[in-house]
Amino acid sequence: MKLRLHLFEFEDLPWFPATIRAGMMDYLRFMISWLGTYRPVAPLLAEGLRRTGQTHLLELGAGAGGGSETVLAALRAQQVPRATILLTDLYPQPTAWADVARRTGGAIRGHAAAVDALAVPDDLPGFRVIFSAFHHFAPPQAEALLRNAMAGGQGVGVFEGAAKSWLEIGLALTVLPVAQLLLTPFFRPFRLSRLVFTYLVPIIPLATMWDGTVSILRMYPPAALLALAQRADPAGRYHWQAGQLRHWWGPRVTYLVGWPTPPAA
Repeated sequence: MKLRLHLFEFEDLPWFPATIRAGMMDYLRFMISWLGTYRPVAPLLAEGLRRTGQTHLLELGAGAGGGSETVLAALRAQQVPRATILLTDLYPQPTAWADVARRTGGAIRGHAAAVDALAVPDDLPGFRVIFSAFHHFAPPQAEALLRNAMAGGQGVGVFEGAAKSWLEIGLALTVLPVAQLLLTPFFRPFRLSRLVFTYLVPIIPLATMWDGTVSILRMYPPAALLALAQRADPAGRYHWQAGQLRHWWGPRVTYLVGWPTPPAA
């Protein structure tokens, strides 16, 4: 699919109720973690950490932290035993992050203050990663995000847990909403509001269907990701690569990674 439409997503809107946003993020965290969506990116991230001499990931647009535990475990299996992750977001999710921190013994923790991915504070170092959220940024903002990482001399990785296809849109409108209705009672931490706005007043699943569909329409395929990187880095100061990684059972992850190139001898 070459079409890219930058339609609105409910979770991007400042006035959107925090309770509904939290319910949507809880669903995404559960599904991404349960499916191990980002497990295939661990070798790429391990290489990026080695190239930059880091063991710490700074996650931007973290939402409820979906997939972070899977990434941490996979990194440790890739001989990065001291890997840690700091979760940040423009709309922090402290309850969800505290649950992740408890389960990981503090190896993953949240940053309480809001963080703009286009202007990351200097006191938040680390290899920057963004999972399932880069599509939220229109091209000028996407380039600004990459330039901001470069200005700080930090490596950066962009990962979307899907491929841009009509099949993915079909799943977002059919199979995934059914899964959401079946699995919502098992999401933790427990929220009564999540049950109310899923079953009695089904705003959470309806908004999730819309945002999931729009996310795929907004996604950048690998060639577009490389084009963004080249515009953000016209001097070629970073090594960039983009592509897709496939799970053994079928689904794909679209990615862009970059890190500073060593100075010429």
